[in-house]
Amino acid sequence: MLEKGQAVVLLSRMPKKSILTGDALELVARRFAVLAEPMRLRLIQALFTGEKSVNALVAEVGSTQANVSRHLQTLTHAHLLSRRKAGAQVFYTVADPSLYPLCELVCGSLARTLNRQAGSFSRG
Repeated sequence: MLEKGQAVVLLSRMPKKSILTGDALELVARRFAVLAEPMRLRLIQALFTGEKSVNALVAEVGSTQANVSRHLQTLTHAHLLSRRKAGAQVFYTVADPSLYPLCELVCGSLARTLNRQAGSFSRG
């Protein structure tokens, strides 16, 4: 089994059309599993506009502080977000810049699919 740092180096040096190893596929699956939770996606989306406190995120996503904190912890452990403490407040920001193009790619793909599907129902 690869260590986290070794796998990151292997993945970053991998040509785009390479076949991934079992260890690399496991890391990719874990990353997608972290992103497969709607609340986590809401939190990431809220942070696309910049750093925010936990209290601001709770208000923006409309959940409890305990729930938001749990999801923020998961995203931070996955190195997708970073946190800083200032007095009694904790602030979060996007740590992995690949989240921006990944979200654009997935959202764009979904938008095209939905537009095609909607077109099949329009009157002609």
